Amino acid sequence: MTSASSPDPGRTLSLPFWRWLSLLFVLLLVLAALRPLSVPDEGRYAEISRWMLVSSDWLVPRLDGLPFFHKPPLMHWLQASAMAAFGVTPWTARLVPASAALLMVCGLYLATQRLATAALARRAALMLAASGVFLIGGQYVNHDMLVAALIASTIWCFALSLLHGERPHALLARAGFVFGALGLLTKGLIGVALPGLVLLVWITWTRQWRKVARLPWVSGLLLFALLALPWFVLAGERYPGLWNYLFGVQQFGRYTGTVFNNRHGHWFYPAVLAVMLLPWTFFIPFSAPARKQSAPSATTTIASQVRSLCWIWLLAILVFFSIPASKLAGYILPVLPPLALLAALGWERVMAGRRHAERWFALLALIPVGGVLLLTVETNLNQRRLSLDVATTLAAERQAGEPVYACGGYPYDLPFVARLQQPVIVVQNWPSLRTSARDNWQRELFEAGDFEPDAARAILQKPGQLQAAAQHGGAWLVTPVNTSAPPGWKKVQQGRVWNLYTSGAKGPVTAQDESLPRCYGHGDEQGKP
Repeated sequence: MTSASSPDPGRTLSLPFWRWLSLLFVLLLVLAALRPLSVPDEGRYAEISRWMLVSSDWLVPRLDGLPFFHKPPLMHWLQASAMAAFGVTPWTARLVPASAALLMVCGLYLATQRLATAALARRAALMLAASGVFLIGGQYVNHDMLVAALIASTIWCFALSLLHGERPHALLARAGFVFGALGLLTKGLIGVALPGLVLLVWITWTRQWRKVARLPWVSGLLLFALLALPWFVLAGERYPGLWNYLFGVQQFGRYTGTVFNNRHGHWFYPAVLAVMLLPWTFFIPFSAPARKQSAPSATTTIASQVRSLCWIWLLAILVFFSIPASKLAGYILPVLPPLALLAALGWERVMAGRRHAERWFALLALIPVGGVLLLTVETNLNQRRLSLDVATTLAAERQAGEPVYACGGYPYDLPFVARLQQPVIVVQNWPSLRTSARDNWQRELFEAGDFEPDAARAILQKPGQLQAAAQHGGAWLVTPVNTSAPPGWKKVQQGRVWNLYTSGAKGPVTAQDESLPRCYGHGDEQGKP
Protein backbone atom coordinates (compact mmCIF):
# COMPACT_ATOMS: atom_id res chain seq x y z
CA MET A 1 0.00 0.00 0.00
CA THR A 2 1.33 3.44 -0.84
CA SER A 3 1.92 5.97 1.89
CA ALA A 4 -0.41 8.90 2.34
CA SER A 5 1.85 11.16 0.29
CA SER A 6 2.31 8.73 -2.58
CA PRO A 7 0.14 9.26 -5.66
CA ASP A 8 -2.39 6.60 -6.45
CA PRO A 9 -0.90 4.24 -9.09
CA GLY A 10 -4.40 3.85 -10.47
CA ARG A 11 -4.17 7.43 -11.71
CA THR A 12 -0.65 7.54 -13.12
CA LEU A 13 -0.24 10.85 -14.96
CA SER A 14 -3.96 11.61 -14.48
CA LEU A 15 -5.17 8.47 -16.28
CA PRO A 16 -7.14 5.87 -14.28
CA PHE A 17 -5.92 2.29 -14.03
CA TRP A 18 -8.48 0.72 -16.34
CA ARG A 19 -7.74 3.26 -19.05
CA TRP A 20 -4.01 2.50 -18.86
CA LEU A 21 -4.72 -1.22 -19.02
CA SER A 22 -7.06 -0.74 -21.97
CA LEU A 23 -4.43 1.28 -23.84
CA LEU A 24 -1.82 -1.43 -23.28
CA PHE A 25 -4.21 -4.14 -24.44
CA VAL A 26 -5.10 -2.15 -27.57
CA LEU A 27 -1.37 -1.77 -28.23
CA LEU A 28 -1.03 -5.54 -27.92
CA LEU A 29 -3.81 -6.07 -30.48
CA VAL A 30 -2.27 -3.54 -32.86
CA LEU A 31 1.14 -5.23 -32.62
CA ALA A 32 -0.55 -8.57 -33.27
CA ALA A 33 -1.82 -7.23 -36.59
CA LEU A 34 1.49 -5.83 -37.79
CA ARG A 35 3.58 -8.92 -38.48
CA PRO A 36 3.25 -12.17 -40.43
CA LEU A 37 3.21 -15.58 -38.78
CA SER A 38 6.51 -16.69 -37.31
CA VAL A 39 7.68 -20.21 -38.07
CA PRO A 40 7.65 -22.89 -37.04
CA ASP A 41 5.39 -22.37 -33.99
CA GLU A 42 2.90 -19.76 -35.21
CA GLY A 43 2.64 -21.31 -38.66
CA ARG A 44 2.07 -24.76 -37.17
CA TYR A 45 -0.51 -23.87 -34.52
CA ALA A 46 -2.44 -21.31 -36.57
CA GLU A 47 -2.72 -23.81 -39.42
CA ILE A 48 -3.90 -26.62 -37.12
CA SER A 49 -6.70 -24.33 -35.95
CA ARG A 50 -7.56 -23.23 -39.49
CA TRP A 51 -7.66 -26.85 -40.63
CA MET A 52 -10.02 -27.69 -37.78
CA LEU A 53 -12.38 -25.05 -39.15
CA VAL A 54 -11.93 -26.11 -42.81
CA SER A 55 -12.38 -29.82 -42.14
CA SER A 56 -15.14 -29.45 -39.52
CA ASP A 57 -13.27 -32.09 -37.50
CA TRP A 58 -13.34 -30.55 -34.02
CA LEU A 59 -12.20 -33.72 -32.29
CA VAL A 60 -8.75 -34.20 -33.85
CA PRO A 61 -6.10 -31.48 -34.21
CA ARG A 62 -4.38 -32.05 -37.56
CA LEU A 63 -1.09 -30.88 -39.05
CA ASP A 64 -1.12 -31.14 -42.84
CA GLY A 65 -4.22 -33.32 -42.58
CA LEU A 66 -2.62 -35.81 -40.14
CA PRO A 67 -3.52 -36.23 -36.44
CA PHE A 68 -1.23 -34.04 -34.35
CA PHE A 69 -1.35 -35.11 -30.71
CA HIS A 70 1.52 -33.18 -29.17
CA LYS A 71 -1.06 -31.29 -27.09
CA PRO A 72 -4.81 -31.40 -26.36
CA PRO A 73 -7.18 -29.28 -28.45
CA LEU A 74 -8.55 -26.41 -26.31
CA MET A 75 -6.39 -23.69 -27.88
CA HIS A 76 -7.34 -24.89 -31.36
CA TRP A 77 -11.04 -24.91 -30.48
CA LEU A 78 -10.74 -21.30 -29.36
CA GLN A 79 -8.66 -20.18 -32.35
CA ALA A 80 -10.89 -21.94 -34.85
CA SER A 81 -13.90 -20.27 -33.23
CA ALA A 82 -12.20 -16.87 -33.51
CA MET A 83 -11.47 -17.53 -37.19
CA ALA A 84 -15.08 -18.55 -37.78
CA ALA A 85 -16.23 -15.27 -36.24
CA PHE A 86 -13.63 -12.81 -37.59
CA GLY A 87 -12.02 -14.49 -40.61
CA VAL A 88 -8.83 -16.45 -41.18
CA THR A 89 -5.93 -14.09 -40.48
CA PRO A 90 -2.88 -14.16 -38.23
CA TRP A 91 -4.54 -11.47 -36.11
CA THR A 92 -7.59 -13.62 -35.35
CA ALA A 93 -5.33 -16.52 -34.37
CA ARG A 94 -3.56 -14.15 -31.97
CA LEU A 95 -6.78 -13.13 -30.24
CA VAL A 96 -6.54 -16.25 -28.07
CA PRO A 97 -3.07 -15.60 -26.58
CA ALA A 98 -3.95 -11.91 -26.27
CA SER A 99 -7.11 -12.75 -24.32
CA ALA A 100 -5.11 -15.17 -22.17
CA ALA A 101 -2.59 -12.42 -21.37
CA LEU A 102 -5.44 -10.14 -20.36
CA LEU A 103 -6.89 -12.92 -18.18
CA MET A 104 -3.52 -13.25 -16.44
CA VAL A 105 -3.33 -9.50 -15.74
CA CYS A 106 -6.93 -9.26 -14.54
CA GLY A 107 -6.49 -12.36 -12.36
CA LEU A 108 -3.42 -10.79 -10.76
CA TYR A 109 -5.33 -7.56 -10.13
CA LEU A 110 -8.42 -9.22 -8.64
CA ALA A 111 -6.44 -11.62 -6.44
CA THR A 112 -4.05 -8.95 -5.13
CA GLN A 113 -6.92 -6.57 -4.45
CA ARG A 114 -8.59 -9.25 -2.34
CA LEU A 115 -5.40 -10.32 -0.54
CA ALA A 116 -3.73 -6.93 -0.06
CA THR A 117 -4.77 -3.47 -1.27
CA ALA A 118 -6.30 -2.01 -4.39
CA ALA A 119 -3.26 0.27 -4.86
CA LEU A 120 -0.83 -2.66 -4.82
CA ALA A 121 -3.13 -4.61 -7.15
CA ARG A 122 -3.12 -1.79 -9.68
CA ARG A 123 0.65 -1.44 -9.47
CA ALA A 124 1.31 -5.15 -10.00
CA ALA A 125 -1.17 -5.40 -12.87
CA LEU A 126 0.28 -2.38 -14.67
CA MET A 127 3.82 -3.73 -14.26
CA LEU A 128 2.78 -6.99 -15.87
CA ALA A 129 0.84 -5.28 -18.66
CA ALA A 130 3.67 -2.79 -19.33
CA SER A 131 6.24 -5.51 -19.92
CA GLY A 132 7.79 -7.08 -22.97
CA VAL A 133 6.50 -10.51 -22.04
CA PHE A 134 2.89 -9.27 -22.05
CA LEU A 135 3.27 -7.43 -25.36
CA ILE A 136 5.22 -10.25 -27.05
CA GLY A 137 3.97 -13.43 -25.36
CA GLY A 138 0.43 -12.10 -25.54
CA GLN A 139 0.52 -12.03 -29.34
CA TYR A 140 2.45 -15.24 -30.02
CA VAL A 141 0.43 -18.17 -31.35
CA ASN A 142 1.30 -21.15 -29.21
CA HIS A 143 -0.02 -22.78 -26.05
CA ASP A 144 2.26 -21.09 -23.54
CA MET A 145 0.34 -17.92 -22.63
CA LEU A 146 -3.01 -19.70 -22.48
CA VAL A 147 -1.84 -22.49 -20.20
CA ALA A 148 0.11 -19.99 -18.07
CA ALA A 149 -3.01 -17.89 -17.52
CA LEU A 150 -5.04 -20.99 -16.64
CA ILE A 151 -2.36 -22.26 -14.24
CA ALA A 152 -2.24 -18.85 -12.57
CA SER A 153 -6.04 -18.71 -12.31
CA THR A 154 -6.10 -22.18 -10.75
CA ILE A 155 -3.56 -21.19 -8.09
CA TRP A 156 -5.28 -17.88 -7.32
CA CYS A 157 -8.69 -19.52 -6.94
CA PHE A 158 -7.53 -22.22 -4.53
CA ALA A 159 -5.33 -19.80 -2.57
CA LEU A 160 -8.16 -17.28 -2.20
CA SER A 161 -10.52 -20.08 -1.21
CA LEU A 162 -8.19 -21.32 1.54
CA LEU A 163 -7.45 -17.80 2.82
CA HIS A 164 -11.14 -16.96 2.98
CA GLY A 165 -11.42 -18.19 6.57
CA GLU A 166 -11.66 -21.36 8.57
CA ARG A 167 -14.03 -22.76 5.97
CA PRO A 168 -12.75 -22.42 2.37
CA HIS A 169 -14.77 -20.42 -0.13
CA ALA A 170 -16.61 -23.15 -2.07
CA LEU A 171 -17.33 -21.15 -5.23
CA LEU A 172 -13.72 -20.06 -5.63
CA ALA A 173 -12.54 -23.63 -5.11
CA ARG A 174 -14.93 -24.90 -7.78
CA ALA A 175 -13.60 -22.21 -10.13
CA GLY A 176 -10.13 -23.58 -9.39
CA PHE A 177 -11.22 -27.05 -10.48
CA VAL A 178 -12.66 -25.57 -13.70
CA PHE A 179 -9.46 -23.68 -14.53
CA GLY A 180 -7.45 -26.82 -13.79
CA ALA A 181 -9.56 -28.83 -16.23
CA LEU A 182 -9.08 -26.16 -18.91
CA GLY A 183 -5.33 -26.21 -18.26
CA LEU A 184 -5.29 -29.98 -18.77
CA LEU A 185 -7.19 -29.53 -22.04
CA THR A 186 -4.69 -26.91 -23.18
CA LYS A 187 -1.29 -28.49 -22.59
CA GLY A 188 -1.80 -31.75 -20.80
CA LEU A 189 -0.44 -32.74 -17.42
CA ILE A 190 1.36 -29.50 -16.56
CA GLY A 191 -2.05 -27.80 -16.51
CA VAL A 192 -2.74 -29.63 -13.24
CA ALA A 193 0.75 -30.70 -12.12
CA LEU A 194 2.15 -27.18 -11.77
CA PRO A 195 -0.70 -25.64 -9.74
CA GLY A 196 -0.82 -28.85 -7.72
CA LEU A 197 2.91 -28.60 -6.97
CA VAL A 198 2.72 -24.94 -5.97
CA LEU A 199 -0.34 -25.43 -3.76
CA LEU A 200 1.05 -28.60 -2.18
CA VAL A 201 4.25 -26.85 -1.07
CA TRP A 202 2.42 -23.69 0.00
CA ILE A 203 -0.24 -25.51 2.00
CA THR A 204 2.45 -27.53 3.74
CA TRP A 205 4.56 -24.45 4.44
CA THR A 206 1.61 -22.48 5.86
CA ARG A 207 0.09 -25.48 7.69
CA GLN A 208 -3.36 -25.29 6.15
CA TRP A 209 -3.99 -29.00 5.63
CA ARG A 210 -7.00 -29.03 7.94
CA LYS A 211 -8.75 -26.64 5.54
CA VAL A 212 -8.05 -28.86 2.54
CA ALA A 213 -10.48 -31.51 3.75
CA ARG A 214 -13.25 -28.88 3.70
CA LEU A 215 -12.83 -28.07 0.01
CA PRO A 216 -15.82 -29.07 -2.18
CA TRP A 217 -14.09 -32.16 -3.53
CA VAL A 218 -17.14 -34.00 -4.83
CA SER A 219 -18.65 -31.15 -6.86
CA GLY A 220 -15.20 -29.84 -7.84
CA LEU A 221 -13.94 -33.15 -9.18
CA LEU A 222 -17.24 -33.70 -10.96
CA LEU A 223 -16.84 -30.35 -12.75
CA PHE A 224 -13.24 -31.23 -13.56
CA ALA A 225 -14.23 -34.60 -15.02
CA LEU A 226 -17.14 -33.23 -17.05
CA LEU A 227 -14.88 -30.63 -18.68
CA ALA A 228 -11.58 -32.47 -19.08
CA LEU A 229 -12.32 -36.13 -19.64
CA PRO A 230 -14.71 -36.36 -22.64
CA TRP A 231 -12.09 -35.38 -25.25
CA PHE A 232 -9.48 -37.79 -23.87
CA VAL A 233 -12.03 -40.62 -23.83
CA LEU A 234 -13.44 -39.97 -27.32
CA ALA A 235 -10.08 -39.34 -28.99
CA GLY A 236 -8.54 -42.29 -27.15
CA GLU A 237 -11.25 -44.60 -28.44
CA ARG A 238 -10.58 -43.54 -32.03
CA TYR A 239 -6.78 -43.67 -31.66
CA PRO A 240 -5.76 -46.33 -29.10
CA GLY A 241 -2.15 -45.13 -28.88
CA LEU A 242 -3.04 -41.51 -28.18
CA TRP A 243 -2.63 -41.53 -24.38
CA ASN A 244 0.75 -43.19 -24.51
CA TYR A 245 1.97 -40.79 -27.20
CA LEU A 246 0.58 -37.60 -25.60
CA PHE A 247 1.43 -38.31 -21.98
CA GLY A 248 4.29 -40.78 -22.39
CA VAL A 249 6.29 -39.54 -25.39
CA GLN A 250 5.42 -35.86 -25.69
CA GLN A 251 5.24 -35.00 -22.00
CA PHE A 252 7.06 -37.45 -19.75
CA GLY A 253 9.53 -38.33 -22.52
CA ARG A 254 10.33 -34.70 -23.26
CA TYR A 255 10.69 -33.92 -19.57
CA THR A 256 13.15 -36.73 -18.90
CA GLY A 257 14.81 -37.07 -22.32
CA THR A 258 18.09 -35.61 -23.55
CA VAL A 259 17.61 -35.91 -27.33
CA PHE A 260 15.19 -33.01 -27.86
CA ASN A 261 16.01 -29.53 -29.14
CA ASN A 262 16.70 -26.32 -27.18
CA ARG A 263 19.10 -27.77 -24.63
CA HIS A 264 20.28 -25.22 -22.06
CA GLY A 265 21.92 -25.21 -18.65
CA HIS A 266 20.35 -24.34 -15.28
CA TRP A 267 21.25 -20.69 -15.86
CA PHE A 268 18.65 -20.39 -18.63
CA TYR A 269 15.43 -19.64 -16.77
CA PRO A 270 16.88 -17.21 -14.19
CA ALA A 271 18.33 -15.27 -17.12
CA VAL A 272 15.01 -15.39 -18.98
CA LEU A 273 13.09 -14.19 -15.93
CA ALA A 274 15.48 -11.31 -15.43
CA VAL A 275 14.71 -10.10 -18.96
CA MET A 276 11.01 -10.97 -19.16
CA LEU A 277 9.77 -8.33 -16.74
CA LEU A 278 12.31 -5.60 -17.40
CA PRO A 279 12.59 -2.96 -16.07
CA TRP A 280 10.43 -4.05 -13.13
CA THR A 281 12.69 -6.97 -12.15
CA PHE A 282 15.11 -4.49 -10.56
CA PHE A 283 12.56 -3.91 -7.78
CA ILE A 284 12.09 -7.57 -6.80
CA PRO A 285 15.09 -7.67 -4.39
CA PHE A 286 13.40 -4.90 -2.38
CA SER A 287 10.15 -6.84 -1.93
CA ALA A 288 11.07 -8.16 1.53
CA PRO A 289 9.34 -6.32 4.40
CA ALA A 290 11.33 -3.76 6.34
CA ARG A 291 12.72 -5.05 9.63
CA LYS A 292 11.56 -2.07 11.66
CA GLN A 293 8.28 -0.32 10.98
CA SER A 294 6.94 2.49 13.13
CA ALA A 295 3.46 2.33 11.62
CA PRO A 296 2.97 -0.85 9.58
CA SER A 297 0.69 -0.40 6.59
CA ALA A 298 -1.49 -2.90 4.76
CA THR A 299 1.19 -3.49 2.15
CA THR A 300 4.24 -3.71 4.40
CA THR A 301 2.39 -6.12 6.68
CA ILE A 302 0.93 -8.21 3.86
CA ALA A 303 0.12 -11.67 5.21
CA SER A 304 3.15 -13.93 5.36
CA GLN A 305 1.00 -16.62 3.73
CA VAL A 306 0.57 -14.45 0.63
CA ARG A 307 4.24 -13.52 0.45
CA SER A 308 5.23 -17.16 0.86
CA LEU A 309 2.78 -18.08 -1.91
CA CYS A 310 4.59 -15.73 -4.31
CA TRP A 311 8.04 -17.13 -3.55
CA ILE A 312 6.91 -20.77 -3.49
CA TRP A 313 5.03 -20.24 -6.78
CA LEU A 314 8.12 -18.70 -8.36
CA LEU A 315 10.70 -21.16 -7.06
CA ALA A 316 8.67 -24.37 -7.45
CA ILE A 317 7.99 -23.77 -11.15
CA LEU A 318 11.51 -22.47 -11.74
CA VAL A 319 13.02 -25.66 -10.28
CA PHE A 320 10.48 -27.87 -12.09
CA PHE A 321 11.40 -26.52 -15.54
CA SER A 322 15.13 -26.29 -14.81
CA ILE A 323 15.40 -30.08 -14.45
CA PRO A 324 14.81 -31.09 -18.12
CA ALA A 325 17.61 -30.61 -20.66
CA SER A 326 15.18 -29.08 -23.19
CA LYS A 327 14.13 -25.55 -22.22
CA LEU A 328 12.01 -22.91 -23.93
CA ALA A 329 11.37 -19.39 -22.65
CA GLY A 330 7.59 -19.75 -22.91
CA TYR A 331 7.51 -22.62 -20.42
CA ILE A 332 8.26 -20.27 -17.52
CA LEU A 333 5.35 -17.87 -18.20
CA PRO A 334 3.24 -19.22 -15.28
CA VAL A 335 5.54 -17.44 -12.78
CA LEU A 336 4.78 -13.95 -14.14
CA PRO A 337 1.96 -13.06 -11.70
CA PRO A 338 3.98 -13.65 -8.50
CA LEU A 339 6.99 -12.02 -10.13
CA ALA A 340 4.95 -8.88 -10.90
CA LEU A 341 3.47 -8.83 -7.40
CA LEU A 342 6.93 -9.04 -5.82
CA ALA A 343 8.14 -6.25 -8.12
CA ALA A 344 5.18 -4.11 -7.06
CA LEU A 345 6.01 -4.70 -3.40
CA GLY A 346 9.59 -3.66 -4.11
CA TRP A 347 8.44 -0.51 -5.90
CA GLU A 348 6.22 0.48 -2.99
CA ARG A 349 9.08 0.05 -0.55
CA VAL A 350 11.60 2.00 -2.66
CA MET A 351 9.47 4.63 -4.38
CA ALA A 352 6.46 5.25 -2.12
CA GLY A 353 6.30 8.91 -1.13
CA ARG A 354 9.00 10.00 -3.55
CA ARG A 355 8.38 13.07 -5.64
CA HIS A 356 7.45 12.33 -9.25
CA ALA A 357 7.31 8.58 -8.54
CA GLU A 358 4.43 8.10 -10.94
CA ARG A 359 6.19 10.04 -13.67
CA TRP A 360 9.14 7.69 -13.28
CA PHE A 361 6.74 4.75 -13.43
CA ALA A 362 5.31 5.96 -16.74
CA LEU A 363 8.80 6.64 -18.10
CA LEU A 364 10.02 3.15 -17.18
CA ALA A 365 6.93 1.65 -18.82
CA LEU A 366 8.03 3.19 -22.13
CA ILE A 367 11.18 1.03 -22.16
CA PRO A 368 9.47 -2.34 -22.86
CA VAL A 369 6.91 -0.66 -25.12
CA GLY A 370 9.66 0.88 -27.24
CA GLY A 371 11.61 -2.37 -27.28
CA VAL A 372 8.63 -4.34 -28.53
CA LEU A 373 7.93 -1.77 -31.27
CA LEU A 374 11.53 -2.05 -32.50
CA LEU A 375 11.33 -5.84 -32.41
CA THR A 376 8.11 -5.78 -34.45
CA VAL A 377 9.76 -3.61 -37.10
CA GLU A 378 12.81 -5.90 -37.20
CA THR A 379 10.58 -8.97 -37.57
CA ASN A 380 8.83 -7.46 -40.59
CA LEU A 381 12.14 -6.54 -42.22
CA ASN A 382 13.79 -9.88 -41.59
CA GLN A 383 11.28 -12.56 -42.59
CA ARG A 384 13.53 -15.56 -42.18
CA ARG A 385 12.12 -18.93 -43.26
CA LEU A 386 8.73 -17.46 -44.27
CA SER A 387 6.97 -18.47 -47.48
CA LEU A 388 4.73 -15.40 -47.54
CA ASP A 389 5.77 -14.24 -51.02
CA VAL A 390 5.34 -17.56 -52.84
CA ALA A 391 2.24 -18.44 -50.79
CA THR A 392 0.57 -15.25 -51.98
CA THR A 393 1.37 -16.13 -55.60
CA LEU A 394 0.15 -19.68 -55.09
CA ALA A 395 -3.16 -18.44 -53.66
CA ALA A 396 -3.68 -16.21 -56.72
CA GLU A 397 -2.60 -18.66 -59.45
CA ARG A 398 -3.60 -22.09 -58.22
CA GLN A 399 -6.92 -23.58 -59.29
CA ALA A 400 -9.11 -25.50 -56.89
CA GLY A 401 -8.07 -29.13 -56.56
CA GLU A 402 -4.56 -28.70 -57.94
CA PRO A 403 -2.06 -30.57 -55.73
CA VAL A 404 0.77 -28.77 -53.94
CA TYR A 405 4.03 -30.59 -53.26
CA ALA A 406 6.80 -29.61 -50.86
CA CYS A 407 10.31 -31.00 -51.12
CA GLY A 408 13.45 -30.24 -49.12
CA GLY A 409 11.51 -28.77 -46.21
CA TYR A 410 8.05 -27.97 -44.94
CA PRO A 411 6.78 -24.36 -45.18
CA TYR A 412 4.66 -24.18 -42.02
CA ASP A 413 2.99 -20.90 -42.92
CA LEU A 414 2.21 -21.68 -46.59
CA PRO A 415 -1.07 -23.64 -46.13
CA PHE A 416 -2.42 -20.88 -43.88
CA VAL A 417 -1.43 -17.98 -46.13
CA ALA A 418 -2.50 -19.75 -49.35
CA ARG A 419 -5.76 -20.98 -47.73
CA LEU A 420 -5.23 -24.51 -49.02
CA GLN A 421 -8.21 -26.84 -48.76
CA GLN A 422 -6.19 -30.04 -49.08
CA PRO A 423 -2.95 -31.22 -47.44
CA VAL A 424 0.44 -30.43 -48.94
CA ILE A 425 2.08 -33.58 -50.35
CA VAL A 426 5.46 -33.70 -48.64
CA VAL A 427 8.17 -35.54 -50.55
CA GLN A 428 11.06 -37.05 -48.59
CA ASN A 429 12.84 -40.35 -48.17
CA TRP A 430 10.52 -41.27 -45.31
CA PRO A 431 11.73 -44.84 -44.63
CA SER A 432 15.27 -43.56 -44.17
CA LEU A 433 14.15 -40.65 -42.03
CA ARG A 434 12.51 -42.95 -39.50
CA THR A 435 15.97 -44.04 -38.41
CA SER A 436 17.75 -40.68 -38.70
CA ALA A 437 15.27 -37.82 -38.10
CA ARG A 438 15.78 -35.93 -34.88
CA ASP A 439 13.34 -33.63 -33.10
CA ASN A 440 12.29 -31.82 -36.27
CA TRP A 441 9.46 -31.21 -38.75
CA GLN A 442 10.02 -34.55 -40.44
CA ARG A 443 9.48 -36.47 -37.19
CA GLU A 444 6.38 -34.38 -36.49
CA LEU A 445 4.84 -35.47 -39.78
CA PHE A 446 5.68 -39.15 -39.86
CA GLU A 447 4.70 -39.62 -36.22
CA ALA A 448 1.39 -37.89 -37.00
CA GLY A 449 1.01 -40.22 -39.97
CA ASP A 450 1.36 -43.27 -37.72
CA PHE A 451 -2.13 -42.56 -36.36
CA GLU A 452 -3.65 -42.74 -39.87
CA PRO A 453 -1.35 -44.81 -42.12
CA ASP A 454 -3.69 -44.74 -45.14
CA ALA A 455 -3.84 -40.94 -45.13
CA ALA A 456 -0.08 -40.77 -44.53
CA ARG A 457 0.65 -42.82 -47.65
CA ALA A 458 -1.15 -40.23 -49.76
CA ILE A 459 0.41 -37.19 -48.02
CA LEU A 460 3.96 -38.37 -47.20
CA GLN A 461 5.41 -39.60 -50.47
CA LYS A 462 8.82 -40.66 -51.72
CA PRO A 463 10.82 -38.72 -54.37
CA GLY A 464 9.72 -40.80 -57.34
CA GLN A 465 6.32 -39.14 -57.12
CA LEU A 466 7.78 -35.79 -58.19
CA GLN A 467 8.91 -37.13 -61.58
CA ALA A 468 5.43 -38.53 -62.20
CA ALA A 469 3.69 -35.32 -61.09
CA ALA A 470 5.89 -33.22 -63.39
CA GLN A 471 4.39 -34.96 -66.43
CA HIS A 472 0.90 -33.68 -65.72
CA GLY A 473 -0.46 -30.15 -65.65
CA GLY A 474 -1.96 -28.46 -62.63
CA ALA A 475 0.63 -29.41 -60.01
CA TRP A 476 2.71 -27.05 -57.84
CA LEU A 477 5.98 -27.51 -56.00
CA VAL A 478 7.76 -25.46 -53.32
CA THR A 479 11.42 -26.00 -52.44
CA PRO A 480 13.95 -24.04 -50.38
CA VAL A 481 15.92 -21.55 -52.46
CA ASN A 482 19.17 -23.39 -51.79
CA THR A 483 17.92 -26.59 -53.43
CA SER A 484 17.11 -27.61 -56.98
CA ALA A 485 13.80 -29.05 -58.14
CA PRO A 486 13.84 -32.34 -60.11
CA PRO A 487 13.66 -32.17 -63.94
CA GLY A 488 10.27 -31.36 -65.41
CA TRP A 489 9.30 -28.42 -63.19
CA LYS A 490 9.06 -24.81 -64.37
CA LYS A 491 10.08 -22.10 -61.92
CA VAL A 492 7.27 -19.60 -61.40
CA GLN A 493 8.82 -17.48 -58.67
CA GLN A 494 12.05 -17.27 -56.75
CA GLY A 495 11.14 -16.04 -53.29
CA ARG A 496 13.31 -14.91 -50.42
CA VAL A 497 13.32 -18.32 -48.76
CA TRP A 498 11.28 -20.65 -51.01
CA ASN A 499 10.96 -21.22 -54.75
CA LEU A 500 7.63 -21.92 -56.44
CA TYR A 501 7.38 -24.27 -59.46
CA THR A 502 4.59 -25.57 -61.62
CA SER A 503 4.53 -28.86 -63.50
CA GLY A 504 6.35 -28.86 -66.86
CA ALA A 505 3.18 -29.47 -68.86
CA LYS A 506 2.21 -25.83 -68.24
CA GLY A 507 5.15 -24.39 -70.15
CA PRO A 508 8.87 -24.71 -70.94
CA VAL A 509 10.92 -26.46 -68.33
CA THR A 510 13.41 -24.37 -66.40
CA ALA A 511 17.01 -25.53 -66.64
CA GLN A 512 18.14 -27.15 -63.44
CA ASP A 513 20.98 -25.67 -61.42
CA GLU A 514 23.30 -28.62 -60.98
CA SER A 515 25.35 -26.72 -58.40
CA LEU A 516 22.50 -27.02 -55.90
CA PRO A 517 21.53 -30.17 -54.04
CA ARG A 518 18.28 -31.86 -55.04
CA CYS A 519 15.38 -31.03 -52.78
CA TYR A 520 14.89 -34.58 -51.53
CA GLY A 521 18.46 -34.93 -50.32
CA HIS A 522 21.55 -36.94 -51.12
CA GLY A 523 20.99 -40.53 -52.13
CA ASP A 524 17.24 -40.15 -52.73
CA GLU A 525 17.27 -39.36 -56.45
CA GLN A 526 15.74 -42.66 -57.46
CA GLY A 527 13.18 -42.64 -54.70
CA LYS A 528 14.71 -45.68 -53.05
CA PRO A 529 14.47 -46.31 -49.28
